[in-house]
Amino acid sequence: MTAGRTTRRDFLKALGMGAAALALPRRLAGAEEPPRPNIILMMVDDMGYSDIGCYGGEVRTPNLDRLAASGLRFTQFYNTARCCPTRATLMTGLYAHQTGVGHMMSNRGADGYRGDLNKTCVTIPEVLAPAGYGTYMCGKWHVTRFIGPTGPKHNWPRQRGYDRFFGTMRGGGNFWAPAGLTEDNTQIKAPPGFYYTDGISDHAVTFITDHARKRPDDPFFIYVAYTAPHWPLHAPDEDIARYRGKYMNGWDAIRSARHARMIEMGLVRKEWPLTPRDTAATAWEEVDEEKKKEMDLRMSVYAAQIDRVDQGVGRIVETLKKLGRLQNTLFLFLADNGGCAEGGPWGFERGKGGRIGTDKSFASYGLSWANASNTPFRRYKHWVHEGGIATPLIVHWPERIKAKGELRRQPAHVIDIMTTCVEVAGAAYPAEYKGNRITPMEGRSLLPAFDDKPIQREAIFWEHEGNRAVRIGKWKLVAKGLTGPWELYDMDADRTELNDLAAKDTERVKQMADVWQKWAERTHVVPYA
Repeated sequence: MTAGRTTRRDFLKALGMGAAALALPRRLAGAEEPPRPNIILMMVDDMGYSDIGCYGGEVRTPNLDRLAASGLRFTQFYNTARCCPTRATLMTGLYAHQTGVGHMMSNRGADGYRGDLNKTCVTIPEVLAPAGYGTYMCGKWHVTRFIGPTGPKHNWPRQRGYDRFFGTMRGGGNFWAPAGLTEDNTQIKAPPGFYYTDGISDHAVTFITDHARKRPDDPFFIYVAYTAPHWPLHAPDEDIARYRGKYMNGWDAIRSARHARMIEMGLVRKEWPLTPRDTAATAWEEVDEEKKKEMDLRMSVYAAQIDRVDQGVGRIVETLKKLGRLQNTLFLFLADNGGCAEGGPWGFERGKGGRIGTDKSFASYGLSWANASNTPFRRYKHWVHEGGIATPLIVHWPERIKAKGELRRQPAHVIDIMTTCVEVAGAAYPAEYKGNRITPMEGRSLLPAFDDKPIQREAIFWEHEGNRAVRIGKWKLVAKGLTGPWELYDMDADRTELNDLAAKDTERVKQMADVWQKWAERTHVVPYA
């Protein structure tokens, strides 16, 4: 308590009212506050940095492009390189290992790797609901190992703060008939003609519309977590047809064209060379004609999956316009990791031999196209070089952000989303929740960056499958696997990570490695499971 001054927090603590009272909307405490925004947090799955139009891609995304043109694009926003850890970090404002989800959905026998959200973290809806927000989710959850209809449900969305839920507990799966499709706490079967991306978009529209009707004076938070464009490659024929033949010029030409557009847009600097084609990928000119047609189809379906997401974005935006809620809605769009190289250079096929894109196929697009998705960077999902962790971040909030179409170059991370939501919602992050001590937030608010001011922090950290990194200012220390040597890059001069300075600056390497080690010990990264 500050001497001579009693704050509202001090007063409530003196009365013993605790975290729940602290989280009440400020307007209920008599303070005059501007209307708090609705928040739409939208994430896609396994999409590369350069796939969408406003980040240099040729994929048709007019609705996302319009949001970017009347909002902001972050050029150095980061995820955790993998779906589960990113989702755990996104929902809690903590590093994934602090939540128990440092890897995938299995218990590896160490606190950082239990495969299930622990009780010492809270989710965004658990913090925003006491502040008067309606809380809704559509899509992929993937932060609990308990996904069956008869098992424990303590970490299902409804039990972690959401008023309504439609989606799946597990990771990627059939878009035409998703396994474990769930409404609230009940698993259901997909109806005839169902397509998961549309189902997510349609339920988002329904939840927003119902909220406006039932709770017209309250803001809402909705988490829209698409599984697209994660494999399997499944998309409606009419969307696939829009792209067939457009990828017959191959990944080499696509990478060059995207890189040129990104330089023109100001997303990357011309001084950062395009990384060489992955050595596992064949030069397009050496691919035979039949294989070219197959690879054109694979990328066409992948592009169609993103296209269908964008169509859903359009429906959600139109709904907000009709309800008069678009101006004061904070919209955040990002991806959970970089493009996915799983399946090798040509991708895999685990289906029944049907045409790629249909429910008789279960295919990926492969390393060669993922190399293009992550233009201009190297490596992929799993790794913490830039290709694995760089994501678009589109921010749109007309009521608050007056800049239009501007870029923000401040390095930021998914840990920052919770902190941002808490601040704009006028909510209070609890020290205790349901009798458990809660780990303090690790993130920083993005609001200064909205105004193009610095985000004050010491460092940003990564660990996934032994891949390690730390970013301090312009410097990034990164290693591949537990035994890989540390590499050092000046991200101002060399964001494509082609000029390793580790041998020339051994003292900096040691200092940054020590900082990383202390973080790893503090956040349950070590011992490794």
